Amino acid sequence: MAEHETHRYDVIVIGAGGAGLRAAIEAKARGLSTALVCKSLLGKAHTVMAEGGVAAAMGNVYPEDNWQVHFRDTMRGGKYLNSWRMAQLHAQEAPDRVYELEAWGALFDRTSDGRITQRDFGGHRYARLAHVGDRTGLELIRTLQQKAVSSDIDVFMECKILRLLHDDSGTVSGAVGYWRPSGEAVVFEAKAVVLATGSIGRCYTYTSNSWESTGDGHAMALWAGADVIEMECVQFHPTGMVWPLSVRGLLVTEGVRGDGGALKNSEGRRFMFDYIPEMFREETADTEEEADAWYEDHANNRRTPDLLPRDEVARAINSEVKAGRGSPHGGVFLDIASRRSPEYIRRRLPSMYHQFMELAGVDITAEAMEVGPTCHYMMGGVRVDPESQAATVPGLFAAGEVAGGMHGANRLGGNSLSDLLVFGRRAGAGASDFAEGRDQPPSADPSQVDAVLADALAPFGRDGGENPYDIHHDLQSTMQSLVGIIRTGSELEEALDKLGELRERTAKMSVAGGRAYNPAWNLATDLPSMLTVSTAITQGALARKESRGGHTRDDFPAPDPELGKLNFVQRQTSERGDGAPIHIGPEPLSEMPAELRELLEEGH
Repeated sequence: MAEHETHRYDVIVIGAGGAGLRAAIEAKARGLSTALVCKSLLGKAHTVMAEGGVAAAMGNVYPEDNWQVHFRDTMRGGKYLNSWRMAQLHAQEAPDRVYELEAWGALFDRTSDGRITQRDFGGHRYARLAHVGDRTGLELIRTLQQKAVSSDIDVFMECKILRLLHDDSGTVSGAVGYWRPSGEAVVFEAKAVVLATGSIGRCYTYTSNSWESTGDGHAMALWAGADVIEMECVQFHPTGMVWPLSVRGLLVTEGVRGDGGALKNSEGRRFMFDYIPEMFREETADTEEEADAWYEDHANNRRTPDLLPRDEVARAINSEVKAGRGSPHGGVFLDIASRRSPEYIRRRLPSMYHQFMELAGVDITAEAMEVGPTCHYMMGGVRVDPESQAATVPGLFAAGEVAGGMHGANRLGGNSLSDLLVFGRRAGAGASDFAEGRDQPPSADPSQVDAVLADALAPFGRDGGENPYDIHHDLQSTMQSLVGIIRTGSELEEALDKLGELRERTAKMSVAGGRAYNPAWNLATDLPSMLTVSTAITQGALARKESRGGHTRDDFPAPDPELGKLNFVQRQTSERGDGAPIHIGPEPLSEMPAELRELLEEGH
């Protein structure tokens, strides 16, 4: 076995976004030796891009808001594909997690009487997003990072984890990876592992996700034998910038629409009034005059259709563009400049104003933005126990965007930050309980470590193979064009064929130079994850022959009530590793208790 650096802990957390930080804080608070391992630098996680706020039914703006209404909104937004228990726990515990953040030093915007204020967001009946201007994710990361550092948690930065390790019983016992700056190998042995690795957006051409979001956790869980669910449910945020090129894919927070921004087509018309689904009609303004009145008087609780759930808005934009009423660069216009004063915009949306002014020369106080759907969030992920966040493989836990179940077929804005707080804490607790009950110290199987490292280093030993950048470009093009916001069976079949070809090309790719500071090699080690995740997404999209939430089948445009009772579960059972076939099959959702069904039926 080759020499390598080794570290041993009770709990290791892979990923240092909000979910990973909160999990590590919980494990450390319970007295366990805890390590936090991140692919980038601490504080650079994609959580900072969640700008609008933390969804929690605190009732500070609307006293009538409560967890039952938040639960109903979440289930309805997810088209009832959610894990009802996760949605319930999330709605019940989110307020406490926000107040906990406040106690740890988070500086939220306030109401006139000093309480944490809350803003409107798509799909939420009441204003319930606690926020810090439009920089909420940054404040959350700042607060959790400070708490983690003060808790003396060991942090390992710029470390790429390649695979999970397991013992003879199949229990996860650690992970193997390498230091990105040097390329040298490192092994972490642990009694429990928490995945908090985030999203999959780099599989697509247009994405709001940062470079880290390559689906590592989803893939590693599959390779370790764990189940994943709802992989077909990819959320395309309706408002990513489509122009200028310097900001293409960059997210325009839903807070722009929450603070008065309106979506318009090339004719200057607010087209969202043409796309109000029947299930939302009684809560949504029917005319532009009513919508404007709601902005001026929130007490009447009427919703502008610009704030419908993200899947509804994204499909409406797509329809306008296909009908020839889009903007010059293939999107639509988002206008807040004509609706709010420059002072108001700069005060309420400071990051949006400075970001687009500095990066693209776009003054959002004076002109409309060109926006369109961009790959934003992964609802599908590792199948977990709602209480402990335990995966279906012992010793493995998952929280945040890498975990499935909470959001169903479509995530409501703001639920991501409260999700990672609620379930990050639960994952840390679950991993701690598991580690405390594990008698034998963890150990890494030398043959597993050697095999993983040999696979990772293989591109250096090949001459004349393809450049990983070319393969990544073709992967993104395949997913964007064939497995994007609107899907059809024939295109999904074509995508599976192309993904098979890309897998063959990846097995022959070559990398030049050394291991230190080699971005081509770093991408080469990301490609197996992205190919595995892309295959799982495509398989799930082909199996779900209906349109539901973020998953739209042009050849099956309506939801199927029977499919709405099922999760599509995927796993690799024949062997561990990225070469094994992914098996997929339907399994029934767990039955919801009568008292919760009544909440949905009564329309609280």
